[in-house]
Amino acid sequence: MTLFLVDRLFLAPSRVAESPSQTEEKSPEEADAAIRKQPSICDIVDLQETNFTVRIQPPGAESFELQVSSHMLVAELHQVLMEHEVTCHRTCFSLQLGGTSLNSLTELHSVPGIQDGAVIKLVEDSYTVRDARLHLRHVRDLLRSLDPTDAYNGVNGSSLSYLSFYTRTDMVMGKRRASEKESVYCSPPEYILPGCKDRPLSPLQPIRDDWKPLQCLRVLTMSSWNPPPGNRKMHGDLMYLNVLTMEDRELNITSCTRGFYLNQSTAFNFNPKPADPKLLCHSLVELLNQASPSFRKNFSALQRKRVQQHPFERMAAPFQVFTWTARHGDHTLDCVRAEETHTSRMGQDEHTAGQTRDWNEELQGCRELPRTSHQEHLHRERSLFKVSDFVAAATQGAVAVIDGNIMPLNPGEAPHMQMFIWNNIFFSLGFDISDHYSPLGGNTAAHAAAICDLRGAQAYTSVDIEGLHTLGTAVVDYRGIRVIAQTIVPGILEKNQEQGVVYGSNDYGKTVFTHSRFLELLVKTSKPLRLQPHLVLDHNNSPVELCSGMETKGIFGNDGRSYILDLLRTFPPDLNFQFHEKEVTGEEVPKQCQHFGYPQQHPHSLASLRPELLEAFVQHRYELYVKMVSTGLSQLGERDKPTEQSEDWACEPRNGDAATAGIETLASTFVSILMFAPQVLNTLCTHAYVRFPPECVEEVQRQRRLLWDAAAFLLSNQIPALRDCLDQTAVPMDGATLTSALHQRGVNVRYLGSFLRALEGEKERERLSHIQRISVSEVIVRSAKHIFKAYLQDVEPTAFSAAVCHFLNCLLSSCSSYFPDSCSDGLLSRRRSRRRRSHGSRVVLLTDNVWAKLTSSELWGRIKSEARNYYHEVIAKYNLQRISLLREMAIKTGIQVQLREYVFESRHRPAFGEEDVVNMFPVVKHLKFTSTDATKLVQQAQVAVQQGLLRDGYEFINQALTLFSSTCGVLHEDACMCLRLLGRLSYILGEYPDALSNQEKAVMSSERVQGIDHPQTIQDYTYLALYCFAGGRHSTSLQLLYRARYLTLLVTGEDHPQVALLDSMLGLVLHGLMEYELSLKFLQNAIDVTSKYHGATSLKHAHSHHLLATVYESKGEFRSALQHEKEAYSIYKRQVGVNHTSTRESSDYLKSLTQQAVILQKAINHIYSNTPSASIPPPKFSTPSLSTILQQLNLTCGIILIPFSGKKKIQVEELENQLLRQKDCKAADNRQQT
Repeated sequence: MTLFLVDRLFLAPSRVAESPSQTEEKSPEEADAAIRKQPSICDIVDLQETNFTVRIQPPGAESFELQVSSHMLVAELHQVLMEHEVTCHRTCFSLQLGGTSLNSLTELHSVPGIQDGAVIKLVEDSYTVRDARLHLRHVRDLLRSLDPTDAYNGVNGSSLSYLSFYTRTDMVMGKRRASEKESVYCSPPEYILPGCKDRPLSPLQPIRDDWKPLQCLRVLTMSSWNPPPGNRKMHGDLMYLNVLTMEDRELNITSCTRGFYLNQSTAFNFNPKPADPKLLCHSLVELLNQASPSFRKNFSALQRKRVQQHPFERMAAPFQVFTWTARHGDHTLDCVRAEETHTSRMGQDEHTAGQTRDWNEELQGCRELPRTSHQEHLHRERSLFKVSDFVAAATQGAVAVIDGNIMPLNPGEAPHMQMFIWNNIFFSLGFDISDHYSPLGGNTAAHAAAICDLRGAQAYTSVDIEGLHTLGTAVVDYRGIRVIAQTIVPGILEKNQEQGVVYGSNDYGKTVFTHSRFLELLVKTSKPLRLQPHLVLDHNNSPVELCSGMETKGIFGNDGRSYILDLLRTFPPDLNFQFHEKEVTGEEVPKQCQHFGYPQQHPHSLASLRPELLEAFVQHRYELYVKMVSTGLSQLGERDKPTEQSEDWACEPRNGDAATAGIETLASTFVSILMFAPQVLNTLCTHAYVRFPPECVEEVQRQRRLLWDAAAFLLSNQIPALRDCLDQTAVPMDGATLTSALHQRGVNVRYLGSFLRALEGEKERERLSHIQRISVSEVIVRSAKHIFKAYLQDVEPTAFSAAVCHFLNCLLSSCSSYFPDSCSDGLLSRRRSRRRRSHGSRVVLLTDNVWAKLTSSELWGRIKSEARNYYHEVIAKYNLQRISLLREMAIKTGIQVQLREYVFESRHRPAFGEEDVVNMFPVVKHLKFTSTDATKLVQQAQVAVQQGLLRDGYEFINQALTLFSSTCGVLHEDACMCLRLLGRLSYILGEYPDALSNQEKAVMSSERVQGIDHPQTIQDYTYLALYCFAGGRHSTSLQLLYRARYLTLLVTGEDHPQVALLDSMLGLVLHGLMEYELSLKFLQNAIDVTSKYHGATSLKHAHSHHLLATVYESKGEFRSALQHEKEAYSIYKRQVGVNHTSTRESSDYLKSLTQQAVILQKAINHIYSNTPSASIPPPKFSTPSLSTILQQLNLTCGIILIPFSGKKKIQVEELENQLLRQKDCKAADNRQQT
């Protein structure tokens, strides 16, 4: 058995790490209380779901067994039965145990009499109109369960997944011989081979045979006889349906309270009497099975295919994922879609018109649920996440607002000033209304304020102080307009906002209020959010205490709850970016900021520091404080000697060089360093209305110096810290992963210009060329997005497709002689139709559109100007891949393009036609809820794995997965992370089937939640390929690697370190399958890319040489094998010495190759000499061992395997000894690089 010793997933910092304020500033009592709150093993065992089996007895069918969990709700069991093959056609039923109906909100373990083997009876219930609509919708979903149209359209929580398309080959080829199987699946498509410049888009969404629709009905639609007349309602009629079967038989169906039956109505004659056969069926599917043999046959086949799909492919995701490409498909009849769109108030109400949800009461009620026990805590977090339905409703409402389907509250105002209420959600637009944001930057500030407010709401939500309430918030960008969706504070619409504010200021400090209740609550947030209480002067010149930004408003709702609003100033400002030009003395601005050219003018004054930066800054000051104290204590006897300054940057205290002076300075300031006074800092930079008491002036200046230190710390420490891309510990592949890497270090995206200049100054900038290329691409795409936002606001609805197409052509196409078609359907107004309808007159008409006047040179000039003004970066020529730019632009703006091949380089024909723009989707940002207990379990698992307690770590992760699944569902990023870690640990322990099962779920979850071409999905494909090879599924492993390489080429191109990893793995797998020529192609490209990004004398490069030598040995080309192995030996000898294990192994392999080469040469000479001799043995061509290939694959992926004898605990000292040689190798690599 083997142990997986080093894994970056476990050595990386946890997702929600404890801040220094929570670890260093707690009193002993608080620390003991915190320890008591930690989930213990006993608590976890109590929370762990236990599975047992129950028997389900449906009416008119045989009973069947079903495995359930103890914490499953009865309502969840109801949903499971609606998806089960036997009972999927039923929706309106209740569950009974021993004659007693089960409450839908009860957990199964709380049901009296429930036990293993218990019989739960499924009892048919009477229908209502709502039940009938839900039943019809469910039947529609069943009939379209294999159709990817919903995923393309981004509705009903559907999204794409293609893993089963690549893993089904084992089942298809299972009966063939291994040699036949490999020969069929080894050859890759041309576009995957190294050196190919083609980047086809069609393979992104391959055509799946199992998605071919099985048509069960020609038409299923609502009847024109709806609604039932009064006399028929007295007989229980709910609605009428029309059906056209595959036999071309027209059926008129009545839905009544007892079920469904055929009536005698026709298209022009209403006759509600039952028709022959007079059958009453409780479900529509049962009735259609009796009336149509074709339906019965095709529906049965459809369900067999549906149940063969993995549950992760069928279930709806909690948050909608939109795909940026879609195949052209025919628009089909869909009665449910049409009915929801047109009869239920333009599709804005769920199932029955007039029903709305009180989102604010649901959210605040869930926050007030008890949380004393771990079980209550779990129930509360699960309820909070269920309220995430608000995001879907807010998105739907925001789209309706932009589409003009909702009446504004103030229709007389200008369109950008209008506000809306729909479904108890308040919608406002991201524009400066009544010059409210004029002092901050106008419309630009109003646009940025929405995200700042969302971040503030997320911060206070994460702190989760009992009694302090924030609003449910979502920010939706759609068609160039930002819509802010919020829940409604009870009573806020009945009074002026000025009258309701009891805390904070509504006029930038002219009047300031405070309230003891809000102070009591906000003080509790000061430590975790690092907000320092402070004093300001109100309109009566009286000191007022605040514990937040002044713009934060406190309001008491009519429900008696305390709400805080306008949280855009939650975090302190970034003094490197200032809205107003101010004279700043050289003594005030640190040298580090001046070196990078700061302060810079910014379009708005809401630029703030990220919380990750504040934590890193505080941690650094704390370490500096401890270091100076220890140094000072050792030098107390030598007071005349100055303290040795270990670091020379702005974060060091400025006064005092002696050790004792440094101690006194830091000791007096460290406590206050841990917290910032946001209003002192914010208002000092931006507003003239805020006044401070005279005794606070010195504190204000000290806080300002502290903030300059934080800004300098970002430039001098955090940006250089991104050099870890050199050792490949963080390898961004696109804009999203680059942004994530910046944010993890507290660096805002607006620092991309400074980041690029720092890369230019690196000695090894060639090794960071991929980071530079991605950063430049991000600057270009974000600048283009800013322009695109304003560009779309001047486009009329009938020209959206033409305008988006024209913008993409200006951005990406090489063709300059084209004009947009603003009227694709050939429709002209009556007045225009009288004009001369020639080609030339059409061009004249297009000049009336502002958007049509945009040219490619003008657009790129504006992009360069925006990049220079916002990111302070001068855009030069870079070798950027246009298909990658299209992907980034589409994802960031919500554009969906047709899945086809685009020719960007043509100078005679534009790349995009109007039909290529399929749709535009909303881009949504929202509050995120997760399970805090599960997050702590993941942290404990990391500690356990680092200590060698693999089994304990596995159990912790497994329990965390249970909590995440119970809280957020299995299709969630956190649950996906746990599946990924479980797969990794299973592989560590040699349990390959479990590793494969968990990793397959992780890949499908990543595809459904993050996207089929997300970098995390690519990484998950890569590790699944490794596990498949270890499990003997070699052909599947190869197909997965081909898929990962294609996605990598599409996302970032071939010039990237990830390509070197994939090519090395592909070369090894092909070597194991004895495809030597293909193996050499990939390994040769891998060694070239490795040389560029790791160095020609790095150990990775030596390993690449060794891999090539083994392939050449298998081919019998010993001369080439010797040449590559000599290179490997030379690098090992130079880097780690002659006595290192790697050097000795390489030396032994060289001797073996030399002996084989000599034998081969003797055999060749003997053949040509024609002299008989029996003493020369025949040459031996080694065939690769699969175990050896697997070992090399592990090394290529960075996996170090050490043997152990089944011990449960591996001592840390033993692991450190085993790691010693690897550390020596890494140190040698670092010395060579420097």
